[in-house]
Amino acid sequence: MPSYSFGPYVLVPERQSLMRDQTAVRIGSRALEILVALIERPGEPVSKAELVSRAWPDTFVEESNLKVNVAALRRVLGDAPDGTQYIATVSGRGYQFVFPVDISGHSDASVIATSARKHNLPVSATRLVGRDPAIDAIGHALEGSRLVTIVGPGGVGKTRLALAIADRLTTAYEHGVWFVDLATVNDATLVPSSIATAIGLRVHSANIKAAIAAFAADRDFMLVLDNCEHVVEAVAACADAILAAAARVRILATSREPIRVLGEQIHRLPPLETPPEASGLSAAGALAFPAVELFVERAAGSRNEFKLSDENAPIVAEICRRLDGLALAIELAAPRLEAFSTRELLDILSDQSHVLSDRRGRDSRHHTLAATMDWSYGLLVEPERVLLRRLSVFAGAFSLESACAVAVDKGRPRSECIHAVANLVAKSLVSTERGEFGTQYRLLDTTRRYALQKLAESGESDSMRQRHAEHLLELAKRAEVEWKIRPTADWLAEYGRKMDDIRSALGWAFSGNRSGAIGVALTVAALPFWEHLSLVEECRAGVEHALSSRFANFRSAGDEMKLQFAYGTTLLHTRGPLPEVKAAWTAALGCAESLRDTDYALRCLWGLCDYFTWTGDHRAALAMAEKIRELATDRGDLDARNNVGRQAGTALRYLGELADAQHHLERMIARYIPPVTRSDTARFQLDPRSAARGTLANVTWLQGHPDKAVAMAQRQLEEARAAQHALALCNAVVHTACPIALLTGDLVAAERLLVAIEAHVAEHAMTVWSAMGRCLRAEWLLQSGDAAGLAILRGALDELLAVDFRMRCPFYIGVYAADLGKYGDVEAGRMAIDEALSLSASTGEIWCMPELLRIKADLLGKEGDHRTDKPAEALYVQAIDLARRQGALSWELRAATALAEHWLRTDQDVKAAGVLAPVYGRFNDGFATRDLARARELLNVLKDVGRRRAAAVPVTRRAKRTQSAPEQ
Repeated sequence: MPSYSFGPYVLVPERQSLMRDQTAVRIGSRALEILVALIERPGEPVSKAELVSRAWPDTFVEESNLKVNVAALRRVLGDAPDGTQYIATVSGRGYQFVFPVDISGHSDASVIATSARKHNLPVSATRLVGRDPAIDAIGHALEGSRLVTIVGPGGVGKTRLALAIADRLTTAYEHGVWFVDLATVNDATLVPSSIATAIGLRVHSANIKAAIAAFAADRDFMLVLDNCEHVVEAVAACADAILAAAARVRILATSREPIRVLGEQIHRLPPLETPPEASGLSAAGALAFPAVELFVERAAGSRNEFKLSDENAPIVAEICRRLDGLALAIELAAPRLEAFSTRELLDILSDQSHVLSDRRGRDSRHHTLAATMDWSYGLLVEPERVLLRRLSVFAGAFSLESACAVAVDKGRPRSECIHAVANLVAKSLVSTERGEFGTQYRLLDTTRRYALQKLAESGESDSMRQRHAEHLLELAKRAEVEWKIRPTADWLAEYGRKMDDIRSALGWAFSGNRSGAIGVALTVAALPFWEHLSLVEECRAGVEHALSSRFANFRSAGDEMKLQFAYGTTLLHTRGPLPEVKAAWTAALGCAESLRDTDYALRCLWGLCDYFTWTGDHRAALAMAEKIRELATDRGDLDARNNVGRQAGTALRYLGELADAQHHLERMIARYIPPVTRSDTARFQLDPRSAARGTLANVTWLQGHPDKAVAMAQRQLEEARAAQHALALCNAVVHTACPIALLTGDLVAAERLLVAIEAHVAEHAMTVWSAMGRCLRAEWLLQSGDAAGLAILRGALDELLAVDFRMRCPFYIGVYAADLGKYGDVEAGRMAIDEALSLSASTGEIWCMPELLRIKADLLGKEGDHRTDKPAEALYVQAIDLARRQGALSWELRAATALAEHWLRTDQDVKAAGVLAPVYGRFNDGFATRDLARARELLNVLKDVGRRRAAAVPVTRRAKRTQSAPEQ
């Protein structure tokens, strides 16, 4: 177990332990991981990207998160014994541990650092032959063009060439090189999802293409888009969007036709050069041609004794010519020398040529490739032919278990399948992928297409497709159970790749009315896959299709329940709280009640409670929370009964019943029991305790405890970051941390939070959350003195209201109204504040009503007409009284401050001090925050005015006496 000593510190990474003079040092897990990454490579710069990858694996975070953690780390460590810092900033690169380190407990006194994952390129088991000029040419083209497409016929070697180029460039791009195999994508609408998955992007939106563009905007990486020809229009749209948004992204594509995007540079890849027909060709002369070189290398790999000689060189050259120099055809043919001589192989190819005579209108290179496939297929024994045909139903990689489950007929031994798979691997018709969880198998795309044709000709296509779909149903059931107990990385490694097969099976089941029953069942089974892979929009589209009326007869009540619930959930987070969301959850609830499925009934009620909260109908949300409590109590579900306190507290907070909200939230937090399985996290959407803490932070600010509220908000934010949950982070920043920073006037903290959350919602294309974030950005701009925030705020509010999202909208409309008045448009401000008050009253969202009344009074005061003084004063008093009844001391302070300023302007300083001082005196913390600082400054002014008035009274009286005395 290695340990690292530096100065007074000892770091033991395996124990997650940092000691200073034998005393444990408290340090966050992220900061500790950053320290380990730096100290493993002392004196060597470590890039920011690598540090982010170490501290936040599989999660997108802004660079500011790294800076904050490094700053915290520096504060914890303090100065080194020589007065310098332990960690130095390497400008433009990253950070470096600069103090000497002693290493113990390591066999060779060296440290091996875990490098950041820089690519997902598959590893080739063989050398690329004859393509050095093409590699150089395309590499040069990529320097001048941001999109290069390798175009050529099937089997020419486009994919191998692209991978070889990408492999050479893995260190040239800061954020890596990412391979996207589109061969398995049969639906063009899934191209954006495939790209997002390859680059590690989780998207919660219908607009996946926009999310990818936003994610790529600040990054430096290369995309390798392979096999684009069958989805070329979708690829073109994605490439165009990415290139327009991301100046440092390069795309290398392979296709049988150009992508046709502006700026595309096309490299047409010819077949490997073959020797011309000439007599007297020697072995040395033949090897000068790449096609022969490839043939010889592959033949030697399968038959160690094969040597190219002057005698067989002309025959090998003819074979390569017969195969038109197509790399795939050569690689399929060369291993056959295990069974045949070169002359026999040439004769077989010649004899097979007649098979192609009826394939008119197709490229001759495809003729020879098809002939090679026909020939390879013809060499197989019948069990191998049957297996190859049947394996073609797998769109992606498959296990030996899956191969046997689908391909083996009932009553036949599995050993036949196992033996045949081994033979197909040996004959290069099935490729292998060895990973942590065993060997996976895959058919090359050309082979699979050929085998699918043979499967159709055999009459077994539908029966095999049905077996395939039924097998996926079984796998999905197992995967759902294992999700609760296996580490996420393990689960994804084994089951994540099944999505291609699920898509393929769904496409078959729903096309031509083949099997609506299987299609519906498989859609239900796919729900956990879509959820765990964050394919929210794909899930929404798939569920919507399964819910269409033509499949109604194939849906059981249980299917209907799960599909409607999933539809409501995905629609909410991709499109907002539309009426269809409520309808879907209501329908799911009806099914759950008829089935007496209380677990799903609770889920549906929970969803409806969220729906009412988002739409601003908080009394309905409160009623729904009470239903959840009653059902959970009857069922004996302690978790649900306790956790619904968060929902009740949220509704009460917005209804302005702060004391009751505080009671529910504090009780819920105190009684919270951490979940045993990950399914509970999905069940309650967010960590209930953390979400409750955020709502309580908002309540605490309203009640007049700013410092305490800031501390609560920070704790929720840290919990959300640790959870690595997209919605948890949105909730923590957008609903709590950033609003409280703005309410307290901490614009520096608000800006830091805004930068991070704007990138986060753009990455996931979360449209509703993005609009809420723009409300906060607009408020920040307005507080900073930038009138541009007005247009941004109005646009974001209109977007939210258009999808029935009304939560917090009255408050933001009030902010908009106040700043319209600030920038001179008082009439528009009065119209806006009336809109805010009307919306607040109609929804019952009256938590902000005292603030809205204050703003309306301020706008009346800006008219400069003394006739408005009394109405304004009345509104201020009404705001103070309502805030006092709510227990909203912070709103009361704002209204009292405004009224005191109003009275000061009208020379009523005694009344002004009388209304403000008692309110200010009830605060116990937060004196450095904006509102309290403003109130304190005003009180000081009032004291000065009072002193001046008191001092002026005797002088005035003396003057009067002097004027009335008789002349002497």
